[in-house]
Amino acid sequence: MQESMAAPGFWDDRKHAAAISQQVERKKSTVQRYRRLRDELDDIDVLHQMALEADDEAELSTLPPRLAKLERALREYRIELTFSGEYDSGDCYLSINAGAGGTDSQDWAEMLLRMFGRFCERKGWNATLLEASPGDTAGIRSATLEVKGSYAYGNLKGEQGVHRLVRLSPFDSAHRRHTSFAAVSIIPVVEETTFKIDPKDLRIDTYRASGAGGQHVNVTDSAVRITHLPTGIAVSCQNERSQLQNKDSAMRVLTARLNELLHQQQAQQLEEIQGVLRDNEWGSQIRSYVLHPYQMVKDHRTGHETGNIDAVLDGDLAAFVEAILEQLPNSPS
Repeated sequence: MQESMAAPGFWDDRKHAAAISQQVERKKSTVQRYRRLRDELDDIDVLHQMALEADDEAELSTLPPRLAKLERALREYRIELTFSGEYDSGDCYLSINAGAGGTDSQDWAEMLLRMFGRFCERKGWNATLLEASPGDTAGIRSATLEVKGSYAYGNLKGEQGVHRLVRLSPFDSAHRRHTSFAAVSIIPVVEETTFKIDPKDLRIDTYRASGAGGQHVNVTDSAVRITHLPTGIAVSCQNERSQLQNKDSAMRVLTARLNELLHQQQAQQLEEIQGVLRDNEWGSQIRSYVLHPYQMVKDHRTGHETGNIDAVLDGDLAAFVEAILEQLPNSPS
């Protein structure tokens, strides 16, 4: 590929050349990462042998943490090597919608928004809030994050589905146990599409973002909602100060959703792009987060569970993400 890049006329077709260039950078990064992991293993092996020969207990005690860190990095690397989907290596949109459960579910949706935001931070990804609709009393009705990072879509696609929370409700004067639901949707960002959107098929509304403002709502008159009339798909963006910027962001999200719909129609398999998004209510959850009468997070697809629910809600999702990815075809055993 590098030889082809050095050939005369390579940059004549700039789109093709840019795509090849991006592939080369990804492959370079993959090889460099392998070499770093290999070198770390070699270093640990040498230090282990030297410590044994010198009977150095202090040096030996430093190796298990390094080995555990290496093992985790290797597991993530092996999973990424199995990604073969068209969009796996790219960015994505993560949307959250409150489901059955009223105010509790709207509060739960906001908790999920924070959880996924923290997970993105842990992965070194950039997560930008494009839109958030405040709840009636607390929380949010919906929100959309644009997640940019290496293999963001590949890692997050398994989070698609309904997430269930069981807890003593802080909004119930009797402090009874409530069950809340929120649906998570993961859509890949698309740079090029095989279709064109007819401007006559769009209804574009501008409005002043409602709510108290702050971390979720940018209270200006620049918020934009675009509705694609033939499909009824509507997207909003209120993150930017400029109405034009919000319109551009909303169009990118709309294009991604229409592209997803096109792939569904062509392949007749929703799983290829977005997985099965079931009803946002009881019996359809992919994962349960139980705060009362005991504490546990359990994924109903893989059986993976943990009692450290505080860590999970703070974004420690790696074990759950990896467990579902390891069940996909061609995943490492």
